[in-house]
Amino acid sequence: MDALRVSALRAALAGSGWPESARDFGGELHRSVTGRGGRGLLLVGTAGYEPWHLAAHLGDEALRSGAAALAPTLLRHVVPPGAPDHLAHGLRRLSESPRRTTVLVVAPDAADERLLERIQDARRGGAAVFALDGGEEELGPLAHQRLAVPGATEEPFDLLQHLVGSAAGSVRRPQRWWRRLAVRITAPPALHW
Repeated sequence: MDALRVSALRAALAGSGWPESARDFGGELHRSVTGRGGRGLLLVGTAGYEPWHLAAHLGDEALRSGAAALAPTLLRHVVPPGAPDHLAHGLRRLSESPRRTTVLVVAPDAADERLLERIQDARRGGAAVFALDGGEEELGPLAHQRLAVPGATEEPFDLLQHLVGSAAGSVRRPQRWWRRLAVRITAPPALHW
């Protein structure tokens, strides 16, 4: 995405509430992950959607902001044989997550029963559950913090992930939030994912 599109996007979103909602959600995510006793960030999508893009951006934000805990562990519904270590974590990890872990669920489509059960296990175990979703009825009550965008198509949902990732890494310098977003989404993709 080039600087002109970022500027147009910013103008188009003015008054929509999305930037403010994403900033608040990202700030809460940052505090949950980096706050006293935080035990890491688990990132999970639905069976039909793995949030690779957000995982890469959160990893980049962790490096830029100096908040290493923002670098997520991506959990997958199906781990293929021979997957590299950093991509070999399945849903069972949700049930085994230690107290004060933060779980970020990215669900543009419906979460299946298996995922919902694992999220509930994590919550019962003391994890903070954040949901970025398309208005999923069953997921909402499981989340401590939620940013729902009912009926969002792929592009707005992708944009919202950019906004949340940028906000999570920019908590210390909110005045630079838009500039950091523009730099991040115009940068070449991260190679480590």
